[in-house]
Formats: sequence, C-alpha cells, structure tokens
Amino acid sequence: MKKTTITLSLIATLTMSVSASGGLMDKAKKAGLQPIPEDKTALFKLTDNPKNPVTDKKVELGKKLYFDPRLSKSGLISCNTCHNLATGGVDGVGPATGHMWRHNPHHLNSPTVYNAVFAKRQFWDGRSPDVEDQAQGPMQASPEMAATKEHVEKVVRSMPEYVKEFQEAYNDPKFVPTFKDVADVIGDFERTLVTPSRYDDYLNGNENALSKEEKEGLKVFIDKGCASCHNGVALGGSMQPFPVAKPYKYANVGDFKGDKNGMVKVPTLRNILETRPYFHNGAVWSIEEAIKIMGETQLGTTISDEEAMKIKAFFGALTGKKPYVRYPMLPASNDKTPKPNLK
Repeated sequence: MKKTTITLSLIATLTMSVSASGGLMDKAKKAGLQPIPEDKTALFKLTDNPKNPVTDKKVELGKKLYFDPRLSKSGLISCNTCHNLATGGVDGVGPATGHMWRHNPHHLNSPTVYNAVFAKRQFWDGRSPDVEDQAQGPMQASPEMAATKEHVEKVVRSMPEYVKEFQEAYNDPKFVPTFKDVADVIGDFERTLVTPSRYDDYLNGNENALSKEEKEGLKVFIDKGCASCHNGVALGGSMQPFPVAKPYKYANVGDFKGDKNGMVKVPTLRNILETRPYFHNGAVWSIEEAIKIMGETQLGTTISDEEAMKIKAFFGALTGKKPYVRYPMLPASNDKTPKPNLK
C-alpha cells in the first residue's frame, strides 16, 4: 500500500510538473513569443527576401564583402569591424567608432547583426525596412566607413574576381555590379546569421530544454510585461516609444531622441549576455541594471534584485548557436583599386 501511495504521488508530481511546463509554454506563446522554426523550409520563408532572393553564390560573395575593409575610405574598416561575428555581432564599445576613430556623433551603439533579419525595422530610428537597405548606410556614413557609392563601385569593379562572382551570382556574363548590388549581397549574407537557442527548443516543444531557473525567469519576464515589446521571433525589432513611464536615467549620454515621433527600435534580446553595453547609447554595462531600468522606464514598475537575477537566468537560454563562418580569402588589389585615404 505504501509503495502504491509513493508511486501515485510521484506520478502526480510529474504530471503537475509537465502541466506547469506546458502552461508556461502556452503562456509564452500567448504573450507573442515565437521560436526560430526548426524546419529549414519554414525558416527560409522568414529569412528570404523575394526582392533579393537568397542564393548560395550571393551569400558567399556577400560574406567576402562583409569582411572586406577596402570598401571603406581608409581601407581599414569593414562591416565586421562594428558587427564582429566573433563577439556577438557587436564591437563591445559604447558609441560606434569608425573612420579616424570618430565616435558616432549621437553616441549611438552598434546593434548586433545576428538575427537582424527578424527585425521589422533597421537602425535605432527605424529608417531602413530591411538589412539590404541598412547595409548601404554605414558604408557612406562619415563616422563609420566614410566611403562614397563611387568608391565602393570602383573597389569592386577593379578586381576581376569580384566582377566574375557577381556575374555568376546573377547569372549574367555582362553584369556590372553597382553600389546597391554590393549592399544586396551583404544583406543576403546577413540573412543567414540566425542563432537558434535552447529557448527555441523549448518553444518548439522540448520541455526539458530550459532549466528550472530559466523557466522561472521566463515567467517573471512575461508577468512583468517585458514581452509587450520584446516579442516575436526577434524578441524585439519593432518600433516603440521610449521612454514611456519615467525618464531614462542616462538620456544625457548623446542626443538621440528616436524618430520624429519619439519611437526607438526595440533591440533583440537574443544573445543579450554577449552584446554589452546596452541601450541605444551604450550607457549601461550591467544586464541587471538594464533590466531594472527597463522596468521603471518602460513598464512603470520596480523590478527587484531577485527578479532581475531570474530574468538574467532566462536570458542565458537566449544565447544561441552561431553559424560557422570561415574567414574568407579576398581577391588582391591592383593598380585600378582605389588607394586607402586616412584623412
């Protein structure tokens, strides 16, 4: 009789555990949280751009150009300089720093390039609709790569290897790459930079993918209202007013006020523990402080030390598996290639 009672008790405990886990999973989905699909076809539908179809040849060419510093005026700065794929897709400093070590004039921080494809808008003010359009900006921005469209075109067209790769990628033997084409293939490469995590495994049905502490953190994250902005596959990526309930305590760092309506792009929380510093101006280095600031600034609530630690534990489950990227060997410069200009 005793053995039967223990067995029934164990079954009841396991049933409650599974039910609680399933309840949290449903709660997360009802809050608007969505996983990266496990199915490759479903994922491709999310990451592809019908106006700029992703192909293997375009992705490989885009990867080379992503790492090529000669697209910059100085010949020293590539896309990877500020969006370093080895360090969470960011540069790890407060303000983005580029040509002649100039800081972004608004003290804006470099967002991660990983999972950028899932965002509804690009740039902190949301001025670009997709990663292809976004890729055009840094190449021309004076405090970043400081190049002109003409410079980028001259660099690429000067190297027969690049021209041939464009012709093969676009299946046109007479294809002459333009500045937009360069940005487009870089965008194609960036569309492959997705990082599925244990969080996705959990939402895709694996109840054991998260630890007890991570599940507790997910529950607090939802209950506090964080998912009202950090939702969807990107866990962010939409435009929201900032601040909402209380002034941002580091608003004096830089002069960024958002777009014309005071809207700011919500950063993705994927790999958040790898992408310090935080906020649009990179003013916060502690994830616990960032969590508390978001509570008071956006949600009008106090997040305790204990709650912040629980949410941080959940954030650990958002650290995803990075795609393997082999550093490319680039074609050699020649007499037609524009020379570096350090001024």
